[in-house]
Amino acid sequence: MLLMAAGCSSKEKGTPLKDFKFTDENNQAFGLKDMKGKVWITDFVFTSCTSVCPPMTHNMSELQKMVKKEGLKDVGFVSFSVDPTVDTPQGLKEYAAKYDADLATWHFLTGYSQDKIQDFALDNFQALVKKPKNDDQVIHGTSFYLINKNGERVKSYSGVKDVPFDQIIKDIKDQE
Repeated sequence: MLLMAAGCSSKEKGTPLKDFKFTDENNQAFGLKDMKGKVWITDFVFTSCTSVCPPMTHNMSELQKMVKKEGLKDVGFVSFSVDPTVDTPQGLKEYAAKYDADLATWHFLTGYSQDKIQDFALDNFQALVKKPKNDDQVIHGTSFYLINKNGERVKSYSGVKDVPFDQIIKDIKDQE
């Protein structure tokens, strides 16, 4: 009986994110409290990326469309820039438009130092972010992360190739 009761709880506990307050594509303060009570998917990208960011952002856009089609409410998307000295709010807004991002539920964040985003990614997602001294391409992870309504990182997925869209949708539903 106890096993059956335990099996009914599909909401996973995860690793709590540390509080943050950055700047979104509208040049407005945006932080962890703005996502309270929402399930969200997040990633790390930058606008001048020539390799993994375009497919990641396309895939996130497709996921956003799927979430809408499924009629899921209180689901958000957050993309953190890993090149904050280049990625201004206006630049992020233009980047988002290229991918038909619905900015009502998807926020693109900047407004911090390079050191801050490197530490933030490592501390909260165990993700490497590194901007080489003589290169305009930032090294960063390519995962999508599922964050539950309590602001805890629950799961990660490939964000570039073989993105498990159906599994992500199922996992979002399990968190609702």
